[in-house]
Amino acid sequence: MHTAPRPSTHGELSFRDATETDVDALVALIESAYRGDDSRAGWTTEADILEGQRTDPEGVVAVIASPASKLLAVERDGTLVACCQLEHRGEHAYFGMFAVSPALQGAGLGKVIMAEAERTAREAWGVREMHMTVISVRDELIAWYERRGYRRTGKMTPFPYGDERFGVPQRDDLQFELLVKEFGSA
Repeated sequence: MHTAPRPSTHGELSFRDATETDVDALVALIESAYRGDDSRAGWTTEADILEGQRTDPEGVVAVIASPASKLLAVERDGTLVACCQLEHRGEHAYFGMFAVSPALQGAGLGKVIMAEAERTAREAWGVREMHMTVISVRDELIAWYERRGYRRTGKMTPFPYGDERFGVPQRDDLQFELLVKEFGSA
């Protein structure tokens, strides 16, 4: 059963489960954080390594509709400013689809959102770890996650070359590395 958690706030931010009415805004946010010239305003851009789309409405709807997933929508003063996906995978949760509006990156929102995502996953599912995959050449982004307690595992999975749903690679050495954060006993 997929239950909506109580909305919580942190300063000016509010967190809630995304709904299908949010899909267009979520796709636009995710694309703006990672692709094209708009993404260059922030530091999470992938514009130099990937062109094309980062996600699509069908992918966002699938996360929202899945009983094993949550897509957290993060708002400030009623405006969508960030989002992240949480997926229950047994003993751990998977963290993905993390996007912060490029204009707001570097202001500390990512840390707050990440902490809320971790709290939500632990509270909702009692998981002991959070897993994520990051393109292995994203050294600055991986270092940011390491400062938040994630560790590199060295476990790699291939980038889906030829599947434009994940973007159009601009280099031939892309792969995903698994990062893990252990929560310890609650």
